[in-house]
Amino acid sequence: MSLNEKHTDPNRLMDETEAADLLCYSVRALQNWRYRGGGPKFIKISARSVRYTYGDVMEWIDQRRVANTSQAPNI
Repeated sequence: MSLNEKHTDPNRLMDETEAADLLCYSVRALQNWRYRGGGPKFIKISARSVRYTYGDVMEWIDQRRVANTSQAPNI
């Protein structure tokens, strides 16, 4: 497995900082989405630790792909 394939493995776990960087959002935005709903699926590892899979984050991005502003979801 090449380095690039390792980083794009859909099952690869990312912490919230890495997921926020990939999404170009703040960690606080991810925390708010987890509380209110609307963000990518996440895995609760412990009371204070969450992870995101690369595949779930990319799926969330793909679900927001639109052709015009009237199709854009509110988050």
